[in-house]
Amino acid sequence: MIRVEHVVKTFGKVTAVNDVSFDVRAGEIFAFLGPNGAGKTTTIKMLTTLLHPTSGSLELDGLDPTRHQTDVRRRFGVVFQDPSLDSELTAWENMDIHGVLYHVPRQIRRERSEVLLKMFELWDRRADLVKTFSGGMKRRLEIARGLLHTPKVLFLDEPTLGLDPQSRNQMWTLVQNLNKAEGVTVFLTTHYMDEADRVAERIAVIDHGRIVAIGSSAELKQQTGTDSLEAAFLKLTGTSIRDESSTAADQMRQVSRVWRR
Repeated sequence: MIRVEHVVKTFGKVTAVNDVSFDVRAGEIFAFLGPNGAGKTTTIKMLTTLLHPTSGSLELDGLDPTRHQTDVRRRFGVVFQDPSLDSELTAWENMDIHGVLYHVPRQIRRERSEVLLKMFELWDRRADLVKTFSGGMKRRLEIARGLLHTPKVLFLDEPTLGLDPQSRNQMWTLVQNLNKAEGVTVFLTTHYMDEADRVAERIAVIDHGRIVAIGSSAELKQQTGTDSLEAAFLKLTGTSIRDESSTAADQMRQVSRVWRR
């Protein structure tokens, strides 16, 4: 479903992604882990048409995101770290607008909205303004909205950031159920190692823009001689604190240019 081959992305003199290659199978839950500034979000932005690679090739469902932007965007749903809901609209209105933007026929988007809001336990609050929702409810609504147009891939970029343990547990249970029921491929990033250990079939670890390991949680533990995914992660990436602010401004300028086109 996803293929990344020898991808490089630079921002001026900074190389954010450096010769990265991996693939994600259809229907797989795949975790992409790394410290701050390792290249995770940059990679996702390239796969979701927001950034163009400096070199290398990308495919999503057999299409090049740099050449077939509109067709690729129809094939994925995405939940970024920053909230994107309209808080002055209801849950139902947020779903409906998304369906209109993706040209989902009215009857289908109504039926699909009902199914998803019930699946994510938001049906009883469909007429309430989003500004009255808790953080966990907003995240569940963002995921439900991202699935409205029946995408083949769902990108989740640190979707549980700031949520309490109960909300995190509920959200991942729902995502796993959705993966089984609809066969949607899930590509996730998280800083919570227990989440990746629980839900991901395979895990890629990126550090300083390069893939340093890839495999199941058990394989990464065996490779590093550790007894937990967190310990394996620290052994692969070190213990120094990272700062991802250096390329943020360059990324935002490039994202803005892509969307203006």
